[in-house]
Amino acid sequence: MLGQPKAVALTSDDVTDVLLATDADWVVEEVAAALLGDDIAVRLVRAGADVRDAVGIQTPDLVILDLQIGNMGGMATAIDLRHESLAGRLEHVPILMLLDRDADTFLAKRSAADAWLVKPIDSFTLRRAVDSLLADQAEQAG
Repeated sequence: MLGQPKAVALTSDDVTDVLLATDADWVVEEVAAALLGDDIAVRLVRAGADVRDAVGIQTPDLVILDLQIGNMGGMATAIDLRHESLAGRLEHVPILMLLDRDADTFLAKRSAADAWLVKPIDSFTLRRAVDSLLADQAEQAG
């Protein structure tokens, strides 16, 4: 379908909505293992180009971007979300970027990601980073 993002809910119990953008199955599995539960729902998009539409349709509480997602990398996707937010077309959403190596922190900073982790993903570290970003967002909103 043209114009419709290909977002797939990985759970139906959504309290906190996290949008994950990756085309790597192992990243999906790691994020799902670390986050899915009674308090967090994860939606999945497989292409960076679909992130803006998915955010526009239902603004998530957090976006997790894989740096190496196909057709529009994580850096370009993060910059796109920030530009759309600054232009008032999308709400500001915290971004956690998943990097391939320590040297990629430069890219995460340039893209205005709020936080980043270097793969491979440690479930406990990922959960702490997500909880911290969500707490910061709640503090700013309240």
